Amino acid sequence: MMMTSEQGTKHVAGQMMLYQIRIKGHLGQQWMNWFEGLTISLEEDGNTLLSGPVVDQSALHGILKKIRNLGMPLLSVNSIEPNQASKADADNVKGDL
Repeated sequence: MMMTSEQGTKHVAGQMMLYQIRIKGHLGQQWMNWFEGLTISLEEDGNTLLSGPVVDQSALHGILKKIRNLGMPLLSVNSIEPNQASKADADNVKGDL
């Protein structure tokens, strides 16, 4: 079954989506397990980027609830198509050369 998000991207129901969730303030790496294995990246502007695969919408809402319970302001939530993530990683490698 194909589903279309508000952004017009198509994905297969039940397939994990990659997300980037930006919050205001820095989280320590010790929170990685609490955030279901998402990668925690501390940004220079004082924000934290949580990124990685999320099983489904229910899991996403659970992550957002944890952020709310910490009292940290949510700045953005973006879904990333797996092929876009690979391209972004390749662009970052090219940019570092």
